[in-house]
Amino acid sequence: MPVDVVFLEPCFPANQREFVRALHAVGARVTGIGERPKEALDPELRHWLSHYEQVGNVTDADQVERVVRRLQSAVRFDRLEAVVEAHVLSAATVRERCGIAGTSVHTTFLCRDKPSMKEALRKAGIPCAQSIGSDDRKEIHDFAAQVGFPLIVKPRDAAGASGTHRVTNTSELDAALTSAGLDRGASVAVEEFIEGHEGFYDTLTIDGRVAHDFVSHYYPNVLEAMRTRWISPQFIATNRVDSAAGYQELKDMGRRVIEALGIGTSATHMEWFYGPKGLKFSEIGCRPPGVRAWDLYAAGNDIDIYREWAMAVVHGRTSQTLSRRQAAGIIALRPDRDGHISHYDGLDAVRDRYGAHLLDWHLPSPGTPTQPVEAGYMANAWVRMKHPDYDTLRGMLDFVGQTLKVRAR
Repeated sequence: MPVDVVFLEPCFPANQREFVRALHAVGARVTGIGERPKEALDPELRHWLSHYEQVGNVTDADQVERVVRRLQSAVRFDRLEAVVEAHVLSAATVRERCGIAGTSVHTTFLCRDKPSMKEALRKAGIPCAQSIGSDDRKEIHDFAAQVGFPLIVKPRDAAGASGTHRVTNTSELDAALTSAGLDRGASVAVEEFIEGHEGFYDTLTIDGRVAHDFVSHYYPNVLEAMRTRWISPQFIATNRVDSAAGYQELKDMGRRVIEALGIGTSATHMEWFYGPKGLKFSEIGCRPPGVRAWDLYAAGNDIDIYREWAMAVVHGRTSQTLSRRQAAGIIALRPDRDGHISHYDGLDAVRDRYGAHLLDWHLPSPGTPTQPVEAGYMANAWVRMKHPDYDTLRGMLDFVGQTLKVRAR
């Protein structure tokens, strides 16, 4: 019998269509629910979908539920999937209301609400930064007096570095709390600043068991990268996950996090720090990583990672073996000023030296408006590369950052 899967928002962002393609490829019948009219879907996407429904807002669980309940009169849905952070809570809510398998509301909440997440993990003995979630300024000040500065202030359900501030004194803390909307009733997450190198541990998990896993490293840490124009930040997916002994502690911690949060069959994205206080868990998303990190995993391991995800969701197993053959990474290239891109310096030198190792790149055409630094790794120009040796790849990406310059006016 075919497996019927509801997939939230098949059109945007652009790589959403890869999940639909993969579900169709492994034999699922896919019903898409999205915000665009059906006419906006390209012919290939329409072919992969057995049915499509438009709603005003896929993050509104009531809207999605009305569509799903209407369709359930004719179809028994086996799974309801969402892979974007902003969509996962809506998806979990509709699953529970409509009796569809998948990640629970409780687990989804814990994976989004940073203070609750860390409280649950500390109870499970997993080392985390001290933290508090509060809408009370005095309570936050008391926490700051107890823990000491610096501190991190962020929205309780933040993804990446969005809305995140590092504060070093009481004045900066108050300014960050005001910016976060504390005086308008918002509750924020405040946590101990952990010194150390930052990276992420990502998995494809089936019934609570890690089927595939990947480790990436940030250079520099995200908060610095998202605040500093002259830095060309990068992250690299290592191919040493199984061969370097130091990763075993990270793998063990990741498995304990999955168990503690009750994650069944899902992609996961976990961030971590390693420094003077040892290995510390940072946060988790119960969905794939952003910034198209999965493309790097696929390139480095000679797999169709979207198909592996679909196999896990539809058939409860994977079908490919990770080769760990190459490390793969991305470097973000910032324009030298805000404005409009005028030209690029150093492009020929990069192509001449490392053309064989280029995966792909994005170099917006002259005249394109620039995006702010804090908009992320793929907001402006970027280059992705691969190489069998991790350290060599780091040097290659450094060369790109030093040589290829994005000029604006």
